[in-house]
Amino acid sequence: MTETPSFGDALIAAIPNLRAFAHSLCGEGQLSNDLVQETLLKAWAHKDSFVPDSNLKAWLFTILRNTYFTHYRKSQREELDQDHAAMNASVPATQLTQLEFDDMRRALMRLSPDHREALLLITAEGFSYEDAARVCGCAVGTMKSRVNRARSRLVEETSGQQHTKEGAEQRHPENAPPAKSSSR
Repeated sequence: MTETPSFGDALIAAIPNLRAFAHSLCGEGQLSNDLVQETLLKAWAHKDSFVPDSNLKAWLFTILRNTYFTHYRKSQREELDQDHAAMNASVPATQLTQLEFDDMRRALMRLSPDHREALLLITAEGFSYEDAARVCGCAVGTMKSRVNRARSRLVEETSGQQHTKEGAEQRHPENAPPAKSSSR
């Protein structure tokens, strides 16, 4: 007979997933760590409201998501700090794999927050559509639509291909081969 882990042990076990989800939401290392810490503090403070035998991971992701959106709304009201951009300046990566990863991360961050969140919950975190829909507070069909649109958008962003409703690919004009000139 296996013993169920304590609430604290379950929180600790969820930290890597929370960090990954937080980083996917905001794209900033320090902010994502702060979001995870705040999520864990809120979860611990409200552990009496957690229903045993329910999905702890989904509950924590919901807390994290709400914490992120609260932070996002506050930051929109504040004036941007000009020094922040200078402090975060970096040198571009020199390895091809790192560049490809950076391209994918940028493409992911260009997705709408709803689409990015849906895609990451399903693909990176392995949530079912039902659990992901519960985390996001939407219908399962909406979650499936968001994931589909996010995947299509990522393909467009990373390959230079534009997908039509029929599934056929079209090249973006800037990636199209030059037109052949006829010599008459």
